[in-house]
Amino acid sequence: MSTATIEESVELAIKGGCTIIQLREKNCSSWEFYQLALRVKEITDQYRVPLIVNDRIDIALSIDAAGVHVGQNDLPAKVARKIIGEDKILGVSVSNIDEAIIAQNDGADYLGVGAMYATQTKTDAQTVTIDELKKIRQSVNIPIVVIGGINKHTIGSFKGYGIDGIAVVSAVIAQNDICASAHELVTLFKQ
Repeated sequence: MSTATIEESVELAIKGGCTIIQLREKNCSSWEFYQLALRVKEITDQYRVPLIVNDRIDIALSIDAAGVHVGQNDLPAKVARKIIGEDKILGVSVSNIDEAIIAQNDGADYLGVGAMYATQTKTDAQTVTIDELKKIRQSVNIPIVVIGGINKHTIGSFKGYGIDGIAVVSAVIAQNDICASAHELVTLFKQ
């Protein structure tokens, strides 16, 4: 992270063009995560950008986040949907066609497909081939966001596959100029 706080990074990323923020925190207490989520939500609300909380349905509901994102080792999407209701966004991480179809049938609003490339933010993630990504796109009709190792050098790999968005961490947050890095990725994605 190239800023002093997550909050500052979030604001700069939004100013650079990020349209959704996902808060993912694995190494703090529930109380610390709750406090951080409240501070981040103040920023996302100010810019009218949806805040999605990763894994923690309790935190997402307690701060009235826009939604929650769950992985394959979290509560099942069907259970998450029942808890958060129909008005909240539900994202689900998938890495193959079977997981994608189940997630869509269980109420996912979008899929996070990956890891597309090796990534330092999730070292245990298996990589997904472009061929599998194509099969997933052909099998579901909800938005797909690719994740894992996406940066200005790899983003071009997804042109023409019907991808609806990209999820990045270090390609923006770890850069010296977060705002410019976000803007560059948004521009490259739209081309």
